[in-house]
Amino acid sequence: MNIFLIFAFLFFIGSITGWILELFFRRFLSRANPERKWINPGFLVGPYIPLYGFGLCILYLLAQVNLPFIGSEAGRQLVRFLVMMAATTALEYVVGVISIKFLKVRLWDYSKNWGNVRGIICPKFSLCWAALGAIYYFLIHPYILGALIWLSENLPFSFVVGFFFGIMTVDLCYSANIIAKVRKFASENNIEVIYEELKEHIRKSNAERLEKARFVFAFKSGKAIVEHLKEYKEIRRNFRRYK
Repeated sequence: MNIFLIFAFLFFIGSITGWILELFFRRFLSRANPERKWINPGFLVGPYIPLYGFGLCILYLLAQVNLPFIGSEAGRQLVRFLVMMAATTALEYVVGVISIKFLKVRLWDYSKNWGNVRGIICPKFSLCWAALGAIYYFLIHPYILGALIWLSENLPFSFVVGFFFGIMTVDLCYSANIIAKVRKFASENNIEVIYEELKEHIRKSNAERLEKARFVFAFKSGKAIVEHLKEYKEIRRNFRRYK
């Protein structure tokens, strides 16, 4: 089977599954959402998070690596999960650094978690990655090969995958336009924008003006995004002043 189609399929499944996991985590477990509202996770509009798509591709590769130099089966599994944890944590760190350094946007913030590194990674979520790696290896990977065989025998489904990438490409262009405005404002004002905080500010601002809160187009508002950013800047400044 075409290797490109395999990874396209894995990226498709991982991105959507990750979005679902984040959706329920933010709704029921996140301390940053005390009102327990449904929040569209990620910086894209649609139901997918590319980080998880790349993560699943990494897990797929590592699940197939043999470790013959380790004597016991338990030892091999332990090393495998530690490598999975390290690889996915490294992926999270690289994406986080790129978003902060080049986009001036913090897509997630672990600064309140113990042992965090620059608020990008922390032991708590590294363990979550390890748990996801174990779940993938024992419950999903044994069926992935069967799913890929099914995909090779049902190539019309590849059009669904292609449609997904088409929609996501349009979404990326739309979201890149927003990110560009945020980046420009952040660079000019020498601030770091926490993406989730900005979305929450826009939601509350819309509610105050009796505008409907949007789950999908979180940045759509009757007020220009630059105005929201100016208000957000003042909120951040006052927070640091009285902290």
